[in-house]
Amino acid sequence: MTPGTPGNHGPGPGDSSTMTTVESPRARVLPWLSTLARLVLGGVWIAAGVAKITDLDASVRAVRAYALLPEAVVQIVGPGLPPAEILLGALLVLGVGVRVGAVISTVLMAAFVVGIASAWIRGLSIDCGCFGSGGALAPGAEPTYGRELARDGGLLVLALFLVRWPAGRWALDAVLTRKDPT
Repeated sequence: MTPGTPGNHGPGPGDSSTMTTVESPRARVLPWLSTLARLVLGGVWIAAGVAKITDLDASVRAVRAYALLPEAVVQIVGPGLPPAEILLGALLVLGVGVRVGAVISTVLMAAFVVGIASAWIRGLSIDCGCFGSGGALAPGAEPTYGRELARDGGLLVLALFLVRWPAGRWALDAVLTRKDPT
């Protein structure tokens, strides 16, 4: 008899008891990349929200400066954005609802990229208001649209990465969705 055939009680080449699961390098790295993307994106959201939360009037001025939204919408988006950014950042850092947070981040980052590009194309001279202040720049000050677009474009890439690969290390999603082994 050969190992692994009926009647033989020893492990054989086809036995699962002798097979070792080998994790691919990609499978080992992706959760860590997702964790890094989640923490960076979440940290940026928190920093942006905290920088604006104490001066919601400045946040309204920053949104208004883009001249893209009707005033009634500006009055909602301006004060609503900082707490939303803090909440979104906290959820991402904690790893709760990562894919949903990544989708929301993707939409917001795309909107920010469009807004900044639009301001640049239209020749506006404004501070993006991404981390506080915002509004019209002082006379002689130069906008930094290229740097802002590069930063937000990079954050958009991180958000898209998390939409595709949301599972990472140190995330509460893993604890909340764990199945009871019964």
